[in-house]
Amino acid sequence: MAEMYGAFENLRRHKAVLHNAVALNSGILLAAWSNKRDTITQYCDHHTLSLYVADGYESYHKTTAGWKNGGGPDRFCLMPKESESTWDIRDDLSFVHLYCTDAHLREVGEKIWDKSPYAVNLDESLFGDDPKITALYRHFILGCDWAQPANQLTLSSASTLLLTHLIQGYSNVQWKLPAVTGGLSPFTLRNVLGYIEAHLAEPLTLADLAAQASLSEYHFARMFRQSMQLAPHQYVMQRRMEHARVQVQTTRRPLTEIALACGFSSPSHFSNRFRSVYGLTPSQLRAARA
Repeated sequence: MAEMYGAFENLRRHKAVLHNAVALNSGILLAAWSNKRDTITQYCDHHTLSLYVADGYESYHKTTAGWKNGGGPDRFCLMPKESESTWDIRDDLSFVHLYCTDAHLREVGEKIWDKSPYAVNLDESLFGDDPKITALYRHFILGCDWAQPANQLTLSSASTLLLTHLIQGYSNVQWKLPAVTGGLSPFTLRNVLGYIEAHLAEPLTLADLAAQASLSEYHFARMFRQSMQLAPHQYVMQRRMEHARVQVQTTRRPLTEIALACGFSSPSHFSNRFRSVYGLTPSQLRAARA
C-alpha cells in the first residue's frame, strides 16, 4: 500500500478478514472488512472513518462505564488520530474503512477554502448516524469495483467529499462551503473535455481533471456540473461507454482491447457495465450488427 496505516495493519494481525482494498493516488486507503468474535484495541497516528455495512449489532466499545454497543447497518465511527478505542466483536460484522492523515485534511482545506490551519482536529464519534456519510459510502464507494481503473475517478471524488464533510461537521474549524456560481469558460471546458477524450484508458482522478482547469477539486467539480449537467465521474463514464459502443459496432478490434482502451482491466466488468447501459453485452451487440 502507498501509505502504511496502523489501523489497517492491526486488523490484519487479528481475526478480521480483508475482502478488498485500494490505495488512491492521493494516498488515502479504502478497505472492506468482516470480523467475528474478536477483541482489538486501536491506537493510530492517522484518522479512520468506518461505516457498518452489515450486522454489527453485537459490536461493543469499551467505555469507563463498561461495554456499550449501538452498532448496525449504516452506523459510522470516526476515530481521529491518537484516539484509543477497544472493541469486542461478539458476532458478525461487515464494515468499510477510509484511512487518511492530517496532511490529507490540510490539503482538502487548502484546495476548497484556501485556508491552511495549523491543525484540523476531528471529533471522535462512535455509532453515529449520518445520511451523507452513508450515501457516499453506499452509492459511490461500495457501488463500484475498486480494482477497475475506470472507477478511480468515482472513488477519488467520493473520498474528497467525505473529507470535506468531516471538516465541515466533525472538526474544530467547521467552515462553511464556499459558494460556486457559473460554469467553466468555453476555452477551459474544451481543454478539459479534450483531456478526457485523450485519456479514457487511464485511471483518471478528480485531481487530474481539476489541474487542467487550474482549479481546486471542489470548485472544478461544481463548475463542471454547471457546464455539463453531469458530475465529472458521470461524464467520464458516459464517454467511456460511448467510445466502447462505437468501437464494438464499427471495428473488428478484440473486445479485450476495447475494454482496456476504455479504462477497464477486467473484460467481465466491462461487459457488465456495458450491458447495464445498453441492454446488451458487447459480444451480443456486435453479433446483432453482424
